[in-house]
Amino acid sequence: MTKTRRLGLPDGYDFHGTLRSLLVVRHDPCGTLAGDECRLAARTPEGPGSLHLARVGAELTATGHGPGAAWLIDRADAIAGLRDDLTGFPTLAASHPLVARLARTFSGMRFLATGRVFQRLMRAILEQKVTGIEAHRAYRAIVRHFGEPAPGPAGLLLPPEPEAIAATPYWSFHPFGVEQRRTQALQRAALVAARLERCADSAEATRRLTAIPGIGVWTAAEVVRTAYGDADAVSVGDFHIPNTVAWGLAGEARGTDERMLELLEPFRGHRGRVCELLAAGGIGAPKFGPRMPVRSIARF
Repeated sequence: MTKTRRLGLPDGYDFHGTLRSLLVVRHDPCGTLAGDECRLAARTPEGPGSLHLARVGAELTATGHGPGAAWLIDRADAIAGLRDDLTGFPTLAASHPLVARLARTFSGMRFLATGRVFQRLMRAILEQKVTGIEAHRAYRAIVRHFGEPAPGPAGLLLPPEPEAIAATPYWSFHPFGVEQRRTQALQRAALVAARLERCADSAEATRRLTAIPGIGVWTAAEVVRTAYGDADAVSVGDFHIPNTVAWGLAGEARGTDERMLELLEPFRGHRGRVCELLAAGGIGAPKFGPRMPVRSIARF
């Protein structure tokens, strides 16, 4: 099955800046982003599918393939960030000169909403307490092991079925570079994946996610920003973000989670958006120590 839909784009829409959070950097077996085209494989409530987004001028053409094509096409505007609600943000941004400047510079960036929880949750769990290089390497290995060919001509792989993740002994994930703690958190989430996908909104998803042992507020925020387009979700517990916020908003080289939330409070409703703007602008606190080392858990 193939379906197509055309969408108008707002002035200044940032195709790459909006869609890059869908995929891991360098290579994602479940999708590609190059030039004015993005391809994404997904498991939908109606079955497996893939979505091709192609930008031509002020128009976006969405083409869906497979049993999930209709579901993906119906959500194509949300997946492209076109349902993002910026109501009230320009006024909030104007209260701080740096945020106001970044909001103007990156005005085309939108918060997308895929409507799929487990696909993003798997990545977020793998990203807990390790470097991005380690997490992305593990993610690619797991997708290649469990993934199946996605519908469509792009040669993508579908993300793993939660049932397959849950049924695999935890030690089988060790060669992928994932230790027991993260594996078991992933498997607990896989067992309730169907319930998570039925959450009505970001708040319900956050409550259900943080009730799972091994999943905290950081992981939940990483998920709901992408699955629900929650522009207020803040990744409390992150290694870098409190320092970035403290430096960008107050000129303080180091910040705690409590200080970060205090500084972000005037932007409530869009606190996560402010964090994303600081990241997009390359704002970073001074570094005083060595980087976190990249490990090879598979060799332990």
